Amino acid sequence: MTSAHSEEALKALMLLSLDGDEAAYRRLLAALRALLVGYYSRRMAAAAKADMEDLVQETLLALHSRRSTYDRGRPFTAWFFSIARYKLIDHHRGRGGRRLGETELGEDIESDFSEEALTARMDVERLLDGLSPKQRELIRQVKLEGQSVADTASRTGQSESAVKVGIHRALKALGERLRGAS
Repeated sequence: MTSAHSEEALKALMLLSLDGDEAAYRRLLAALRALLVGYYSRRMAAAAKADMEDLVQETLLALHSRRSTYDRGRPFTAWFFSIARYKLIDHHRGRGGRRLGETELGEDIESDFSEEALTARMDVERLLDGLSPKQRELIRQVKLEGQSVADTASRTGQSESAVKVGIHRALKALGERLRGAS
């Protein structure tokens, strides 16, 4: 997921568009179109790919007609992908419903955009906010992004030992913070 397609970026564009920013709305629609092509292409049979462009357009029109119902306090992408899911279900129903069950029972929303995943990500960010910027960056690079200690040491200009110690201390601080919160 690119930063232009992150929850934060898409939600910011949606909020700006709700406040009347037409340029933000055009950027939002372009980004959502790209996401929808990927979303639908993974969920439609090869024979139905010809219908995908129609489905993308129907979904963007549904977004346009329902955008006043968006709750600004909720994650945008979870709301948007629920519209996309319903449009896909309608598409399958209109064609005899052969894959309807798979759509309803399968993974309906991209895992990166589910409300649970977004809430978890916000919780992690709140926890990381209690660390120093240096510790926060080490945890992000090694523990969240899966980069090696050697690569992180090289990028940060620290020794591998310093990176390991920094991560250990950060994890210890996070543990203490979690114990204090319970």
